[in-house]
Amino acid sequence: MILGCHLSIAGGTYRALESAHRFGLDTVALFVRNQRQWRAPALGDDQAALFRQRRGELAISPVIAHGSYLVNLAGEGKFSEPSAKAAADELDRCGRMGIEFLVMHPGSHADAAAGIALLTDRLNEIVAGCPHEQVKVLLETTAGQGGNLGWNFEQLADMLARLRPAERFGVCLDTCHVFAAGYDIRTPEAYRRTMEQFDAIVGMDRLGVIHINDSKRDLGSRVDRHEHIGQGKIGPCGLANFVLDERFARTPFILETPKGLDAEGRNLDEINIATVRGIANRSQRQNILR
Repeated sequence: MILGCHLSIAGGTYRALESAHRFGLDTVALFVRNQRQWRAPALGDDQAALFRQRRGELAISPVIAHGSYLVNLAGEGKFSEPSAKAAADELDRCGRMGIEFLVMHPGSHADAAAGIALLTDRLNEIVAGCPHEQVKVLLETTAGQGGNLGWNFEQLADMLARLRPAERFGVCLDTCHVFAAGYDIRTPEAYRRTMEQFDAIVGMDRLGVIHINDSKRDLGSRVDRHEHIGQGKIGPCGLANFVLDERFARTPFILETPKGLDAEGRNLDEINIATVRGIANRSQRQNILR
C-alpha cells in the first residue's frame, strides 16, 4: 500500500518530507501555508525549488496538500473573498511545488443547495485561473457536523457534476467521516454495500486519496472526532476492509490520527503507522478478524 501521514511544516514545507522519510513513509500530507491565518508570506521561488529538490532526493510520492480550515467556499458574508483568495493561493503553491493533490473541505451553508452552487461556482473560477493543470482538487467527505456539506454521496456527486473540467476534480474519502455520517464499514458485508453505493453515486474512478482514521463517535453521530487506528468505533476489522481492498493498492492512504507521545514516550504517529502496516499484512488477517 501507499501509506503516508499528515505532518508538520514547521521550519519549512520540506520538513514534512524529511519527517515522512524518517518514518519510512511513501507519501505525505501537509499544509502549504499557515492554515490558521488568512495572510501568509509569499512563497519564494527558492522555497519552491528546495521543496522539489528534497522531494526528489527522498522519493516521496505523491504529495497531498490539505486546504486551510479557515476556507469556506460555500459560505456567504465577509469571509467569502478571503476564502477564495486563500484557496487560489493554495492551488498556486501546489503547482509551483509540484504537488499533485489539494484536498479541500466542501465548506458549510445552512442551505445545502445554495452552498453547493456557491462552492462549485467559486471552484470553477479558481481552477480556470490557475495555470498549474497537474494539480487535482479533491473534495473531502465530511461527517456532516453543523452545516458541513459533502457528508452524503449524493451531495458529492452533485458537486462533481457541476465542476469543470472533470479531470481536475475528485474525492478524498475519510473513513472516520463517512462512518460518522452514517455509512457502515465495520464488516465486510456493510463495507461492500457502502462502497457499492459510493461507486454507483460518485464513481470509484473519482476517488483519489483515502484518509484512514478511526472514529471516537458512533455510526451516524455526525460528529468529527478522529481516534487512533483500531481503538475507535470502526475498529481494526472495519479499517482492514479498506487496507486489504485490492482496488486501492495504488491509492494513497493518509493518517490523520491524534499526535503526541503515549504514556511510555512512544511517538503516536509511529504507533499508528505500525498498526496500519500490521493490518496490511494479509498473514495477520485472521488475527484481526478475531
